Amino acid sequence: MTQRITNNRPRQIALAALFAALYAVGVTGLAPISFQAYQVRVADCLLPLSILFGPAAIFGLTLGTFVGNLLSSPFGAIDIVGGTIANFIATYLAWQIGRRRFSGAWFAGTVEEVIVITLIVGSYLSYLLAIPIWLGWSGVLVGEVVAVNVGGYLLLNGVYRAFGGRLPAKGRMGLQKPTNP
Repeated sequence: MTQRITNNRPRQIALAALFAALYAVGVTGLAPISFQAYQVRVADCLLPLSILFGPAAIFGLTLGTFVGNLLSSPFGAIDIVGGTIANFIATYLAWQIGRRRFSGAWFAGTVEEVIVITLIVGSYLSYLLAIPIWLGWSGVLVGEVVAVNVGGYLLLNGVYRAFGGRLPAKGRMGLQKPTNP
């Protein structure tokens, strides 16, 4: 059963909707700490799940970013579009890295997510807040390391173990068993 968790279209759509809702609620519910020069966007701990759930997580988290930023961001269109693009690129690349199945692929995927989000979001935050770019990058970097590299990596391993480590080798949605979680 766990091997077929995302092998049909209704489940893919349901998973994408679930990821979108969880992310949007996480951003709006924790808005005071999600939109600052130094921020910890707790909802970003969901991003590494794109490594396991592939396109369903990628599209769901991208939609959730758009909705969460639309409802809560004090920075307007730049944050709505920029944050959405950053999370799409980060989750897609993490999924691609995870599919390579090398030792440490999951961790490499989370590091890539942190780098992409830090560079994109930190850059436009430095412009919007009129602060030096290094300050924008460092503020986002600290929060992303906490949310993605610590919280997200733990969540990724927990979800994998909850499925008994028996996710399919190459499912339609990108679910895969890594060589070294």
